[in-house]
Amino acid sequence: MLEIRPFRKGFDEELFVGIFNACFGDYDDIRAMTIEEMKKMEESPVFSAEGIFIAEWNGEIAGMVNAYIDKLREERKGFIQSLGVLPRFRGKGAAKKLVEKALESLKMRGMEIAETWAQTDRDACIHIFESFGFKKVRTTSMMKRNLENIIFNIGENMTVTIRDAKLTGEEDIKLLNRLDNETFKEHFNFRPRTIEETKYAILENPWFQRQKWFFALLGNQPVGYAGVGVDERLNKEKSVKWGWILDIGVLKPFRRKGIGKRLMLHGMQLLKSFGMEDALLYVDDLNPTNAIKLYESLGFKVLRKNIVYQLSL
Repeated sequence: MLEIRPFRKGFDEELFVGIFNACFGDYDDIRAMTIEEMKKMEESPVFSAEGIFIAEWNGEIAGMVNAYIDKLREERKGFIQSLGVLPRFRGKGAAKKLVEKALESLKMRGMEIAETWAQTDRDACIHIFESFGFKKVRTTSMMKRNLENIIFNIGENMTVTIRDAKLTGEEDIKLLNRLDNETFKEHFNFRPRTIEETKYAILENPWFQRQKWFFALLGNQPVGYAGVGVDERLNKEKSVKWGWILDIGVLKPFRRKGIGKRLMLHGMQLLKSFGMEDALLYVDDLNPTNAIKLYESLGFKVLRKNIVYQLSL
């Protein structure tokens, strides 16, 4: 009754988009994908179709999963992503078979660890992963702050200069890439980004087509950076006015000096100038810089949490 087959690049994009939109449309931070965005996603330097599988129930499309391997990662860890079963096929064991297929695929390709995640309110996903023996390794938070009243003079570093990144040339793209790799090298799941990845994320990102990036400078020395973005289609679909803190980092010798706070306040002010009502961000709860405390000090509140799971293969 149930057949699970590989994704066929160039043929199955419409199926992928249809399943994605039907399965993830009720998430507050996920909106409908278009075929054009799917094709743009396939142009990403890290995209791989090798681990994507489509489930068919008696010839009808039923769901999908992505057993993703980052070929630039030295650690033998693969990721189970985009697990979704269409509503009318749920409760029939399709999700379990898709996870089995994903684990089998990761193991066959030499992975030693499988990692996935689930929102804390997604009981069905949690049940599926824990039934396979996945163990919780950490949590992440989605945080939100209203932008109506941004308070300044709260310890932000006023000796640094804020300079907008010039994204039309290579120099600032390379600088953003260097700072990103340096500031995140101690973080969970870190692996150095390539210049091509940074360029794609900033210039060709199909989700955040409106972005602004900037640096914190001490004299002429870059000591930190941040970026904000707006997904207009998400805002329209969800009837919200959300702007996102996409990324922020401060070089280790310059932390605890109010530079991160200065970058955050500048980013929040930018989002407000864009007409946004709320600023949102994602954070690893066990971030080694204790970033969640910075965000809380600026008035951000946890909107929801995700559980990160791992399974030894």
